[in-house]
Amino acid sequence: SEIKALLEDPQQVREVEQEALIPYMAFMSVPAPMTLFKGIHKVPCSRIVNVRPNGSVSVRRYYNPLESREDAGRSEEETASLVLETLRDAVRIRKVSDVPVGVFLSGGIDSSTNAVLFSEGESGPVKTFTVSYDGHYSSYPNESKYAQTVADLVGAEHHEIVLGPDDVLDFLPRMIELQDEAIADPVCVPSYYVSKLARENGVIVAQVGEGADELFCGYHGWKSALKIAGWNEIPMTGALKRLLLVALDMCGRSRRPHRERLRRGIAGYPVFWTGAEAFGQTEREWLIGEAARPLRRRDAWEFIRPLWQEFQDSPAEKTHLNWMTYSDLNFRLPELLLMRVDKMSMGVSLEARVPFLDHRLVELAFSIPSATRIKEGNLKYILKKAVRGLIPDEIIDRRKQGFGVPLVEWFYGKVGEQAKKDLKAFSKRTGYFDGENACALIDQGEGKRAWYLWNFAKWHERFIES
Repeated sequence: SEIKALLEDPQQVREVEQEALIPYMAFMSVPAPMTLFKGIHKVPCSRIVNVRPNGSVSVRRYYNPLESREDAGRSEEETASLVLETLRDAVRIRKVSDVPVGVFLSGGIDSSTNAVLFSEGESGPVKTFTVSYDGHYSSYPNESKYAQTVADLVGAEHHEIVLGPDDVLDFLPRMIELQDEAIADPVCVPSYYVSKLARENGVIVAQVGEGADELFCGYHGWKSALKIAGWNEIPMTGALKRLLLVALDMCGRSRRPHRERLRRGIAGYPVFWTGAEAFGQTEREWLIGEAARPLRRRDAWEFIRPLWQEFQDSPAEKTHLNWMTYSDLNFRLPELLLMRVDKMSMGVSLEARVPFLDHRLVELAFSIPSATRIKEGNLKYILKKAVRGLIPDEIIDRRKQGFGVPLVEWFYGKVGEQAKKDLKAFSKRTGYFDGENACALIDQGEGKRAWYLWNFAKWHERFIES
């Protein structure tokens, strides 16, 4: 559903829910039921809203994956086999359609597994689609050769689109229109273009790889969070922990997430809040302008606390990995990753289907002991074991890259120039951001994080100011 429909109601004011700016800047999206629009709420995932004739409204939860129980009796081999068979069936049933179906193929483990399983039992070639970029960028190396490897393996009818900085600028107004509510993820850009490519080649439904990283621990950030959580359990004096913070400070920008998580541990919070983190407390104070001054000292933890309490009250084993999975399944995945793929794909009338989020696979993942999902620092250990022999070893064993955009380089050119111009004008008009500090992010090579602010500015211009 789209918020635009509600904005047609003359009684609906077009104002920002200022409080929502905190989670947006901290986590790149806004947790349900809140939205960036004052007076508009969204239904949280796995909930039903009942509206009665007398006007009373109630919300009921109908599903919770934490009700799955850990099965310690299975061997690794049995677990891997069960993961593969469950995923194979999840892909199979999502092929059922009365319109043409294809696969988005980036060349990573998840999409490659989708493509290979999809091709099983097919009489003709599967249609696969990938995005690459118009140069060699250090911030995002080209993965198209890996996608081609898998496409060749399954005999796919493979299609590729090459994007450059002009495509970002051309698409920006349309992107904001499709988002409805700002989604601070530049991957909206390639998601739209690969969806458009699929649609232009006759595909109406596409299978995508979202969800695998959350279920099977595929993020490098998770690995570092687990390490810091382990440090935090070692008996240390407050002075020693503060010394660690100073040491991380001296390591510079690359260690910023580690410092933030260590600070949380010292304060008694869980070190992991969500897999999508943008600006910490100090940075938000630096970036928020005079119009939103009361928000500068607000703690983003208040937006994570309800989720943490749900987890604590659940029957699930209270492991760090279970908490990380639960947090991202309830926040980052529905409000950022699935929101972006759904809205961008439907912008060209294409339906995205997500085999990795089949409820049987989600429940199975929660039943797998943490030590089997990630083993000796090996991310996606059990998923890799499950698909080894199905997809090439070079796909399984290469370092995870993730679906991204080379914004660092693009922001040094015309994209960055336009972003600076827009951020300065927006900050002057509204006072929400400190314009100089926002633009300083671009000068410091922080184009990806500057994008989050630029996205909000363009959203505000389209949906609030106009």
